[in-house]
Amino acid sequence: MRILAIDPGYERVGIAILGKDTLVFSECFKTSSKIPFSERLFLIGREIESVIKKYKPKLLAIEKLFFATNQKTAMSVSEAKGVIVYEAKKAGLKIFEYTPLEIKIAVTGYGKSDKKSVINMVKKLIKINENKNSDDEIDAIAVGLTCFAREKFRN
Repeated sequence: MRILAIDPGYERVGIAILGKDTLVFSECFKTSSKIPFSERLFLIGREIESVIKKYKPKLLAIEKLFFATNQKTAMSVSEAKGVIVYEAKKAGLKIFEYTPLEIKIAVTGYGKSDKKSVINMVKKLIKINENKNSDDEIDAIAVGLTCFAREKFRN
């Protein structure tokens, strides 16, 4: 079974397709701040639709948003997440959301792990190209690994 894993954003969207113990595809999809926000949302939706059509995942694993300070950013990321969830639902994917705490626990075993620890463990848990250094891309892979770990125990 393939999972579409997303680290949501509107400037940068981490996207990964994971199969059992395999990273099939990953990227950091970027939109330009020089184009209108509505166009950025459209481009994100189009990219997600394209990835779904190409790789045919059955599930969407996406990070739950948590913003304590910047509400403007939170609203924009929420809108981008809405576009992503819409495209997944339109394609019939089952949707799972995970908090940053759940992701850190699943990947490192410790809910207060720092970014470096998460990156190191992701690289130990699944084979990835060493050129993959985007935090957003690595975070998407971590979300997918969380889904595999969590849903294995639920089923």
